[in-house]
Amino acid sequence: MSGLTETLVNDPVELRPNALEDEFEMVIRAAYKQVLGNAHVLDAERLVSAESMLRNGDLTVRGFVRAIARSELYKSLFFNGNPPYRFIELNCKHLLGRAPFDQAEISSHVQLWGEQGYEAEIDSYLDSDEYLSNFGENIVPYPRCIRTQTGVKNNVFNQTVSLVGGFATSDSSNRAQLVSSLAANLPQKIKVSAGTAGAASTTEKRFRIAVAKGGVTPVAKQSNTTYEVSYTQLSQRIQTIHRSGGSILSITEV
Repeated sequence: MSGLTETLVNDPVELRPNALEDEFEMVIRAAYKQVLGNAHVLDAERLVSAESMLRNGDLTVRGFVRAIARSELYKSLFFNGNPPYRFIELNCKHLLGRAPFDQAEISSHVQLWGEQGYEAEIDSYLDSDEYLSNFGENIVPYPRCIRTQTGVKNNVFNQTVSLVGGFATSDSSNRAQLVSSLAANLPQKIKVSAGTAGAASTTEKRFRIAVAKGGVTPVAKQSNTTYEVSYTQLSQRIQTIHRSGGSILSITEV
């Protein structure tokens, strides 16, 4: 195993029955580190109630991970001000331990978020067969696709390494790291630095959003319309559609 891979792979952290206090602390620290992307957590930002429920057996590790990912802290770090592609890249990294597989996976999550909202998007990872088969109820998610696995494309290794970055890398950048390679189905070149993970890229891509809108008269119960927006406008347009009661039918690259 190369030195780079060794710095990115950690042994899975599991909460075992009859755990002692130092074991609970290890699990809690590992969960914050993984789900919050190495962000420093102040004492005032810790989810004291969820930590207590974990210690008391009222939450599994999966439930604690869900509490972190649904929290206002997670939302402020990775949702507010981030374009949807970046938000979904980070959800895959934090909750499934891998990069997105392809453009279709990102598009499906963008549509899910647009139609059903933030919590449904988070729950879609935690309630998936993939999450349960890899982490179950009591293993903290970790960068599992750093190691090659059956049924996982080799390119996902490169994408995950680029997305994970170095040991001390944070996820503070709001620029999508994989948008160009995924949209064009191109191989991802590994690029890891001590600061920002991945091959940061700008894009001039445009997207067409098909929307079913409520009608304004008893006769016109529903009307369909489309919007064509740039990548940088995509997040704001989806939020506007959601607030106005529209239903997103599809999001496709122009």
